Amino acid sequence: MEKLKKRSAEAKGSGWRGILWLALFAWLLRSLVVAPFSIPSGSMLPGLYIGDYLLVAKWPYGYSRSSFLFGFPPISGRLFSHLPERGDVAVFQGPTGEDVIKRVIGLPGDTVATSGGQLVLNGRPVPRVSLGPLGIPLSPNTSCRTVPPAVPDVRAGECRYPAYRETLPNGRSYVVLDQVNNPVADEFGPVTVPAGTVFLMGDNRDDSADSRFAPAEGGMGFVPVEALVGRALVTFWSTDGSASWLLPWTWFTALRTDRLGDAH
Repeated sequence: MEKLKKRSAEAKGSGWRGILWLALFAWLLRSLVVAPFSIPSGSMLPGLYIGDYLLVAKWPYGYSRSSFLFGFPPISGRLFSHLPERGDVAVFQGPTGEDVIKRVIGLPGDTVATSGGQLVLNGRPVPRVSLGPLGIPLSPNTSCRTVPPAVPDVRAGECRYPAYRETLPNGRSYVVLDQVNNPVADEFGPVTVPAGTVFLMGDNRDDSADSRFAPAEGGMGFVPVEALVGRALVTFWSTDGSASWLLPWTWFTALRTDRLGDAH
């Protein structure tokens, strides 16, 4: 009888140790290597859709409290700190504590402005080329959201937006949307990025609360380097919003396979 009790206690202890090791592995993986991130809004269209799930690399910028799962340990500063590169798609902790994703535009000491909707970096307009109307497929989680006075342009199941290819001085190139002539967003600055911070913008330029707007206005303001969580790597899942958790087969009918493997 005593032997049975001892074996039972050893089995329970082994079970708890297994759970603790698994929890430690999960913390190490998500804090130091990669973590998943889902796109909640259209501020990064056309590159990132609502319902995209990304892997975010934790090592490129070093580690801070924002990097760690549950914010533990609550260290101050940043270990192995590296500044992002202009053009990186970065996840960071916003002013209210939520994780946000935007594109890195300005580094400490840079001057950033917009003129007529065109980005101006360090006093030089950043080249952009019109691509004409670009179609974004409509789906249950992606409506034809427009910024007034723009009106929805829906054709063949797509919402069409004026698109431009923007190329930064370091050669990084990506597509942005510029829906309307919006003086608040299109005529900004110039401002100088303070030391210890970065300037980020959404690719959907008229529908992004980013560093052009102060936190009191619902924006991000200058983002402290300590708030950086990591750099977006690749899309590993993408759903159009038609799936139901209770109907497992819909997880696959809602899958946007053409978006899987997109690098950022």
